Amino acid sequence: MLVSMKAMLEDARKHHYALPAFDVSNYDMMKAVLETCEEERSPALLMALSVDLQGRDMNLLASMVRSASDYFDIPVCLHLDHATDFAFIQRAIDAGFSSVMYDGSVLDFDRNAQNTAEVVKYAHTYGITVEAELGHVGNGSVGSIRETGTDTDPGESLTVPEEVAKFVEITDVDALAVAIGTAHGVYRKTPALRIDRLDEITAVCGRPLVLHGGSGTPDDQMQHAICHGITKINIYSDVLSAMNKGLKNTLNTMENPAAWPFLVFADARAMMKEVVRNKLRTFGSSGRI
Repeated sequence: MLVSMKAMLEDARKHHYALPAFDVSNYDMMKAVLETCEEERSPALLMALSVDLQGRDMNLLASMVRSASDYFDIPVCLHLDHATDFAFIQRAIDAGFSSVMYDGSVLDFDRNAQNTAEVVKYAHTYGITVEAELGHVGNGSVGSIRETGTDTDPGESLTVPEEVAKFVEITDVDALAVAIGTAHGVYRKTPALRIDRLDEITAVCGRPLVLHGGSGTPDDQMQHAICHGITKINIYSDVLSAMNKGLKNTLNTMENPAAWPFLVFADARAMMKEVVRNKLRTFGSSGRI
């Protein structure tokens, strides 16, 4: 049975650690995260992106994670990541997601707050946790087969502390993703987190804070951010890179084109689990169950 993200984040906030939240796109990614979280005695926070949830894929992935959660002796949450459409969020809740994110970060403050409040009102009637974003976390190199993508300057859209308390009051959102210098995807240069800005946000925000763009951010910076109030850190590209490197190593040396998937994915599974384990230990969520 899936659980709400709210209780997970409240415990992380109380005990000063963070939960790594892993986007999973298929069975092998899900299995790597759940197995490693159980081995490390950590809650498991799985996420899914709209690109993997088109058509019946939303129900298929939600059913897969929901069923798998019954076979693991740890709390499991399935979180909808970066949804921008209210109807899509409704579909996710109907499909069994236990937490959702409405991302209105590219909108002006008033529209973002208004839309978020509508999502919160709807989701809370079903006991569903809602995360929103204030400020905007940009992209490095994301999702393309080639190394395309645009560099963005996260500093241009950092979260404004003076807007945070007002946003929370209007929306009653459960968790807030903030922009303090990270970016989604693969970094083209090492980020420098604005911990001073985070301190200003923490001082006026009574809700758990979320950091997007955790992949590639140096461990010491993430640990510093956790000490200053971050309770959830999103991870995707690091796990994707591990899976793809493992598959590439195997496929480039494989002589039998009909090799069983269990064998083909062996290195990929091991490399993904290594990444997941490192994040659980680095963020302090290991041993919390």
